[in-house]
Amino acid sequence: MSKSPVQDGNPHLFEDIKRLIDEARKQVAQTVNAGLTATYWNIGKRINDDVLKNKRAEYGEQILPTLSAKLVKEYGSSFAVKNLRRMMQFNEMFPDFRIVATLWRQLSWSHFKILIPLKTDLERDFYAQMCRVEKWSVRMLRKKIDSMLFDRTAISKKPEELAKQELKTLEENDKFSPDLVFKDHYVLDFLGLKDTYSELDLEAAIIKEIENFILELDAGFTFVARQKRMIIDNADFYLDLLFFHRKLKRLVAIELKLGKFKASYKGQMELYLRWLEKNETEKEEEQPIGLILCAEGNHEQVELLQLDKANIKVAEYITKCLPKELLIKKLHQFTKSAKRLIENRDVEMEGSEG
Repeated sequence: MSKSPVQDGNPHLFEDIKRLIDEARKQVAQTVNAGLTATYWNIGKRINDDVLKNKRAEYGEQILPTLSAKLVKEYGSSFAVKNLRRMMQFNEMFPDFRIVATLWRQLSWSHFKILIPLKTDLERDFYAQMCRVEKWSVRMLRKKIDSMLFDRTAISKKPEELAKQELKTLEENDKFSPDLVFKDHYVLDFLGLKDTYSELDLEAAIIKEIENFILELDAGFTFVARQKRMIIDNADFYLDLLFFHRKLKRLVAIELKLGKFKASYKGQMELYLRWLEKNETEKEEEQPIGLILCAEGNHEQVELLQLDKANIKVAEYITKCLPKELLIKKLHQFTKSAKRLIENRDVEMEGSEG
């Protein structure tokens, strides 16, 4: 027995109405979030202004319990003393309301609560802008901070003014620079590799865990090919992994190496990049960029070879989950070395100009 037209109805009716309801809920949630965030920022500013006016830090400690008791009685536990302190910190850490207004379209109050305790303005701005552009959830933001993403990106090694400039470009134009994308260390503990493994084992493990590998690289990466074949002078050459980065608008060639970085890797990568530029790059795309992943870097060799000029990045990979203290120590050692080399390069440039 066939169903009547009334029973069937319009097959698209339910989906259309469901979409309308979901979109309306999303808009309401965004409006509520924006209102809450603005209110908390303004409360923090009002208290900070009052404390500043009285010119006594202890004044703030005296008024908060009394103010909180009255607000909690009227509006509930959201205005407990610790929450009022957080609102004051929110205003202090994000003093420009215009920046807050651009961020709350993507960031909830829960995002801001995670950003407030970060140590430096640069680190806070980095995570806030990356979170806005990449649309990270609260859970993803926490994961990125726990994995020390900022400390592992090239931008954290730059002079502060240059780093701020790149973040400003990201904020105003949503335009990524390679130094915002590439890291000096990649944590590949999810690959489950044993103590001894070959480059092919590493490559196979990455392909098997490609989703996690792309997340560790950056959300903008798209997998293109494994063992990309190139015929040069009638000889076959094979690139380990080929990706495309949507926001950088360029191909990314990745070579996997065991042991320390060797100077000879530069020539090999340059060959691959020039072939990709000639045979695979579309007109609207930028020049391909190379990433050489090594178990250990030779930082002075990398600096002397001026790999940045050749569009080549070198990074170390970590295949075992290190205790956070050890990871911090490793990153600090690398940062110290990188900054020393940058300072030496600047001195040499000043000398050549003179």
